[in-house]
Amino acid sequence: MGDDDMVTGWGWWVTVAAVGACMLMALRVVDFLWWRPKRLEEHFARQGIRGPPYRFFVGCVREMIALMLEASSKPMIPQTSHNVLPRVLSFYHHWKKIYGSTFLLWFGPTARLTVADPDLIREIFLSRSDAFERYESHPLVRQLEGEGLVSLRGEKWAHHRKVLTPTFHMENLKLLIPFIGKTVLGMVEKLPHSGEEVEIDVSEWFQTVTEDAITRTAFGRSYDDGRAVFQLQTQQMAFAAEAFRKVFIPGYRFLPTKKNTNSWKLDKEIKKSLVTLIGLRKDRKEEKADGGSVKDLLGLMIDASAAKQGPAAAQPKRPPSTMTVRDIVEECKTFFFAGKQTTSNLLTWTTVVLAMHPEWQERARAEVLRVCGARDLPSRDHLAKLKTLGMILNETLRLYPPAVATIRRAKADVELGGYHVPRGTELLIPIMAVHHDPELWGPDVAQFNPERFAGGAARAARHHTAFIPFGLGARMCIGQNLALLEAKLTIAVLLQRFAFRPAPSYVHAPTVLMLLYPQYGAPILFHRLPPPPTSFS
Repeated sequence: MGDDDMVTGWGWWVTVAAVGACMLMALRVVDFLWWRPKRLEEHFARQGIRGPPYRFFVGCVREMIALMLEASSKPMIPQTSHNVLPRVLSFYHHWKKIYGSTFLLWFGPTARLTVADPDLIREIFLSRSDAFERYESHPLVRQLEGEGLVSLRGEKWAHHRKVLTPTFHMENLKLLIPFIGKTVLGMVEKLPHSGEEVEIDVSEWFQTVTEDAITRTAFGRSYDDGRAVFQLQTQQMAFAAEAFRKVFIPGYRFLPTKKNTNSWKLDKEIKKSLVTLIGLRKDRKEEKADGGSVKDLLGLMIDASAAKQGPAAAQPKRPPSTMTVRDIVEECKTFFFAGKQTTSNLLTWTTVVLAMHPEWQERARAEVLRVCGARDLPSRDHLAKLKTLGMILNETLRLYPPAVATIRRAKADVELGGYHVPRGTELLIPIMAVHHDPELWGPDVAQFNPERFAGGAARAARHHTAFIPFGLGARMCIGQNLALLEAKLTIAVLLQRFAFRPAPSYVHAPTVLMLLYPQYGAPILFHRLPPPPTSFS
């Protein structure tokens, strides 16, 4: 055989190998996009679990979007209705009527099993939590929320959680009350003092008080520098939120459009500013704070970062710290986004439902005036005694939970309540659907009735896992105590000084873009109450 024949022979084998590799790759793609989903569909069908049919590549996303767009195109009728599930989780409400509460969805080629049974939810979050993990968020969501405690998993999440927890102990949070109270008082005192009503979009207005409280909690003595950083993140969040609405245009977020470019620049500036702030705080670390100072997130994380430089022999059984400067930056971003949005949403919906239900507004005001007085800033002891207001906040969280659903992923093949769930299957827990289930809450489930919480949250429903506005188990929202304290304080101050009702322009249209929010804003009319009569006795 000559050299030319050998070259020809090698070329033939290379061609065959290339064709074989391409065919193998094509088979894998077809398996991922068609055969595997069809096998999973049959696997769950044999267990009695069905759902909308899988469509090549897109799953049932197209139908989900159509249902959501149709629902969000119309406001609630009547305007005082709290039957918001069909509007907010329209795809779940629609398919539950066809397939039952446990059915199979397809987010592209990824299988998502909806789980609304409280016994199964308890398994996922508590007794079998080691078998499930938080799924990885969309890149645009991660850009907004940061790659901090919310998105971390495994040992790194456990370490960060341990470092940050002392910030949210009630003994530490009570030190924040004067600072939060000062912000709330400054906010309300800017309103007219005359007897005329003033219209305010509270969905925007409450951003001020929540941003201030979050900044104080995160940065403590570095409050002014931290506030400047968070103002940059507020701008960045606006760009990212707009891009998120265009998520269904493939690759749009990577295009160097003017808005995308501005968002990228802001992200770099935020990170650079936080790194500078961390450096300044480390330089001031030797400054001793007095014993009554707040344990802020930044200080605790810097201490954890410095701990790894200490002698390993001093703590032989403890793992070394992995809290890097990048970790601190991401945790600050996460806390600002999650804390600000969750609390401002709670304040917004609480004000809206109290405006809709003047009888409960009067009951709450009478309690606040009796416990706190007409003008004094409520103290921690006062807030603990506001039982009616606590019931109102819980009922608001039931009807309008900030996060309407959450997702977990099976880390391995697992049995859940008698079902065999394959590894990689995502579990969609529709929090709002659980909160609006008449079998758990009774026939008045769509009514605003804070009395159901008179015996406490654990006894409000027919199952103790029916109320999960902040999640459940080890990954329960770390900031729930701060959110509830801030909400109680803010609403109490408003009730002391104002009566309020929905503005004529208010349109009741709850909708979801990552978190629950009023689609057309929340304009509320505030009327300042006359000061209490002076006693001359």
